[in-house]
Amino acid sequence: MKKHNFSAGPCILPKEVLKEASKAVINFNDDNLSLIEISHRSKPFVDVMNNAKDLVRELLNVPQDYSILFLQGGASLEFLMVPFNLMKINGNASYLNTGVWSRKAIQEAKDFGKVSIIGDSSDKNFNYIPKNYEIPNNIDYFHCTSNNTIYGTQIKNFPICKTHLVCDMSSDIFSRKIDVRKFGLIYAGAQKNMGPAGTTLVIVKNEILGKTNRKIPTMLNYQTHINGKSMFNTPPVFPIYVSMLTLKWIKEQGGVSVIEKRNIKKAKLLYSEIDRNSLFTGTALSEDRSLMNICFLLNDESKKDMFDKMCEDAGINGIKGHRSVGGYRASVYNAMPIESIKVLVDLMKTLEKN
Repeated sequence: MKKHNFSAGPCILPKEVLKEASKAVINFNDDNLSLIEISHRSKPFVDVMNNAKDLVRELLNVPQDYSILFLQGGASLEFLMVPFNLMKINGNASYLNTGVWSRKAIQEAKDFGKVSIIGDSSDKNFNYIPKNYEIPNNIDYFHCTSNNTIYGTQIKNFPICKTHLVCDMSSDIFSRKIDVRKFGLIYAGAQKNMGPAGTTLVIVKNEILGKTNRKIPTMLNYQTHINGKSMFNTPPVFPIYVSMLTLKWIKEQGGVSVIEKRNIKKAKLLYSEIDRNSLFTGTALSEDRSLMNICFLLNDESKKDMFDKMCEDAGINGIKGHRSVGGYRASVYNAMPIESIKVLVDLMKTLEKN
């Protein structure tokens, strides 16, 4: 049976990427050695690292005065590294609170200085993106989360920030065009649109670093990893390799602009059925709906077992909503084919008809 993987992460990756990666685990570069047993200092892997960085720079049009890093620890470690590296002693930062992950980032930052929450959507269980907030000029940085996997909301237009704009793009990096020049720092866990879990992409403007007047532990200092070219310690070679393959796949598809058009088309197909179908209701405010994580509820809970069984029989995987929201969540990342969405839409129509 063909599986339709709607998992929120780790998530679906292109089949071509998985096939190439599986070969490399056994025999990398036809050298009769596995990718995961060669030295990370060897030329073959150094080439992988450099190719991955070059693809990031090309696909997102990253300016030359920004460094590109592949680190470890996921976005959760970045919650700590951002204030360590950007918040001055007795400094302050502003945050947008749009869900679980931004709230965790806020909690980490509070250990370093004053944190002001200038926009908060917790009053409606994070089903919208706050608007009409003002970003103070006297802060060290402003932090936001671009896409909220649990609640299905997404920032459509990033604010103008006179200080440093920092963004967690873990679940929508490479899914749409962005202007990197608007940001001081971008970070993203790989396990949504870029690769398997295990590495974290960081894009940072060089000039914003080294101004906190605090001692930063070696491994938590971005400058350490810039100087070490993302190889200060042994990097996660396999996740970086698969990320490189995925970035290469995006390029071969026509780049981020083509991927974005596909994602809009896929999301529109499913949202249209949610809005049309009398049995389902979307959870996120219409204007803030995510292109990546489509959250919806079944209006008649007596039909839940029936719909769940239909999904199981059709090979649909990972569609259960997060426990804090309930209902269903269809994560439609870059590698998700529109055919899988059509299968889900047809099931929704069948349920209504019956």
